[in-house]
Amino acid sequence: MYNYLEYGGSDQPNVPEQDQEKYEQFMARIEAGEKIEPDDWMPEDYRQGLIKLISMHGISEIMGALPEKEWTPKAPTMKRKLGIMAKVQDEMGHGQLLLRVAEDLMKPYGKNRENIMEDLLSGDLKFHNVFHMPTKTWADAGMVGWLVDGAAIISQTNMLDASYGPYQRALQRICQEEVFHAQHGEAIIMALAEGTEYQREILQESLNRWWPALLMFFGPSSADTTGTSKQDTMIKYRIRKSSNEELRQAFLDKYLPRVFSLGLTVPDETIHYDEEQEMWVYQQPDWNEFKQIIKNKGPRSKERLRLREVAYENNRWVREALSPEAIGQ
Repeated sequence: MYNYLEYGGSDQPNVPEQDQEKYEQFMARIEAGEKIEPDDWMPEDYRQGLIKLISMHGISEIMGALPEKEWTPKAPTMKRKLGIMAKVQDEMGHGQLLLRVAEDLMKPYGKNRENIMEDLLSGDLKFHNVFHMPTKTWADAGMVGWLVDGAAIISQTNMLDASYGPYQRALQRICQEEVFHAQHGEAIIMALAEGTEYQREILQESLNRWWPALLMFFGPSSADTTGTSKQDTMIKYRIRKSSNEELRQAFLDKYLPRVFSLGLTVPDETIHYDEEQEMWVYQQPDWNEFKQIIKNKGPRSKERLRLREVAYENNRWVREALSPEAIGQ
């Protein structure tokens, strides 16, 4: 079983001496902008780093559909119900697409998509911190679509030129659809912001609850980690371009002016833009809490994992019926 929680990566991978020439050729290819394909030679830390990244991304798309699924039967109008149903369907499709990409990388280890799901249920594979959080009101459905998906777009567009070809091509499609998801969320937010006093109250309350999770979305900066930073390894291999903090700053640049323009506030009296440093200064979230959340100790971790487990077991017969062994009989 691949341990997703322990892989760290290294700036100086331990490449066997007989593979040194292959490694140099590999680095020359990605530095020239070429795409690596599944059957190409790749260093072990590149393959395992991709497995970790893409598996988590795919599982997060699937688990990310669950908070909004809770509001599908409670959406205030038929139009909103149809919108959120379509969004949930898209997210599940993104997850399946990404798990197929991860599965190709896992073949040398004799692993497949079923192993990824088993690793999720056993706790060996984590999913994104925001999807451990509760959705208490309809405003939360809008917040997930507007700011959570907005953060996802910033993170994913940062990898649109990723050196691994199958992931890069999958992201092209996913990012196009995520734009519609963000517009769906923004439409809900605008309706609430222009609504009654109660609607504005639940909108502000929702933003207050989601703000720490949104700051955590991009992960800790290098200064907040111990040991070798995974993000540095991903940048070195041209899977991503920017650091966690650079992505967080891009999110604040884009969304804080929009938040303030709606007359909303964020629960941070210290937040301000430092003209000299050309960056936002803000109160750091509790990174110890973040570590606990992604270890499945968040507010809704157990409930969401249990729902996924029940669905997985209830549909086992479909997987068995479509297995090569069953089809060959």
